[in-house]
Amino acid sequence: MSLSKKVPETSTLKDDFDRDGFIAVRPLFNAERMAEINRELDRYLRDCVPLMSETDVYYEDKANRATVKQMMFLERYDPFFSDLLKSSLVHDLAETVLGEPAIAQNMEYFNKPPGIGKQTPPHQDGYYFKIDPPQAVTGWLALEPVDAENGCLQYVRGSHRGEGWRPHGRSEILGFSQGITDFGTPDDIANTVAMPGGAGMLLMHHCKTVHWASPNRSPTRSRRALGFVFYGESARPDEAAKRAYQAKLDAELKAANKI
Repeated sequence: MSLSKKVPETSTLKDDFDRDGFIAVRPLFNAERMAEINRELDRYLRDCVPLMSETDVYYEDKANRATVKQMMFLERYDPFFSDLLKSSLVHDLAETVLGEPAIAQNMEYFNKPPGIGKQTPPHQDGYYFKIDPPQAVTGWLALEPVDAENGCLQYVRGSHRGEGWRPHGRSEILGFSQGITDFGTPDDIANTVAMPGGAGMLLMHHCKTVHWASPNRSPTRSRRALGFVFYGESARPDEAAKRAYQAKLDAELKAANKI
């Protein structure tokens, strides 16, 4: 595996990930590479979004197509993002922290538009994934500076080591249909870590790590990021359960006129 000189030694990354449930590389990609990724994303928003399935793109305001808040499966619609998901340093990092081959699953886009970007409820990604064992990670690449004002990610350190899943219930936040219902315990509060950073910062967390983000309170700044989902080779998805859940969710969102 070939990592940038700015990336910590792989043994340190693995140790940090196993202890905390997440790692941060500040930055993973330099300014030139980030400028390229942002240009390609702008092109994608212009040219590819009109071709996407309505279940693969969500809007903060459905009536305003400029308020794209989330997209799924970018790799299915464009070769640049397929290559970025499957052939970049992010894939190498996933294999390092998982300790096994990583299988690319999904490239996502997350945005919190200025002033209207809603909170991301506390959740565990693996609750959505329907896999066993829970060997999966999500990489989160900041496309622009993120901080407390525009909604940086926050983690509960060590929460990936808990038995099973935290209890989840339906959330009213589009794109995050489930949220942890007992969040806010003394352990949650004591172990919360905010993760601000500049464009090019790469966060990566275990699928059991509890995380969330505040609303975007900035009147002028967006909060754009790419998500990279990888399953470990050992993970076995329950495809029937996943399809049934997604079909039910899509039907509910359509009935509520959210998609």
